[in-house]
Amino acid sequence: MEETPTPIRVLLADDQALLRSAFRVLVDSEPDMEVVAEASDGAQACALARLTRPDVVLMDIRMPGTDGLAATRTISADPELAAVRVVMLTTFEVDEYVVQSLRAGASGFLGKGAEPDELLNAIRVAAAGEALLSPAATKGLIATFLAQGGGADPGAPAAHAERLAALTVREREVLVHVAAGLSNDEIAGRLEVSPLTVKTHVNRAMAKLGARDRAQLVVIAYESGLVRPRVD
Repeated sequence: MEETPTPIRVLLADDQALLRSAFRVLVDSEPDMEVVAEASDGAQACALARLTRPDVVLMDIRMPGTDGLAATRTISADPELAAVRVVMLTTFEVDEYVVQSLRAGASGFLGKGAEPDELLNAIRVAAAGEALLSPAATKGLIATFLAQGGGADPGAPAAHAERLAALTVREREVLVHVAAGLSNDEIAGRLEVSPLTVKTHVNRAMAKLGARDRAQLVVIAYESGLVRPRVD
């Protein structure tokens, strides 16, 4: 008899009760996930994350008191919550805090106007340890924000330089493709190798660069200068 997979545990953090209620109904309707807690601000989200140890936190960026950005930074910095993935929820696809949230440790972001299937897919993707960057905003958004300053850390290039030097030529090549928003399958097609080989290179790059996930790799690729922002 097959064992039933453990549901993906989800924490909802949003100051709008009505929106949280809608998200709860949607998430709880799926057999492979469940809402384990709801928070109305960032401080409560951090406390509940420690208490319930969710797999994924759907975190609103703008909340009163401790906002989603500060809460994400706190969760990401806590070694005991290393397995918790944060997906930022934004009112608009182009949000001034998107890059900052990725730098703070979020696995990606999604607009609040996303279709239900997109939201559910985001939870599954984040729980699997992948980066979730909204299709409507992925490639140009991060590059644009970094090109315009976007809260960039001026010391980041120097900080990343030594770790980048530890990457093999192939790992750097894979990192460039990751920064372009390509999936492992797409990168495999470009490099004519197997998706498993690409996954191995990605994992090694994350380990060498101290990246939490693919979203962090994207930010590092731009901040380090390995990939140059293109602003149309």
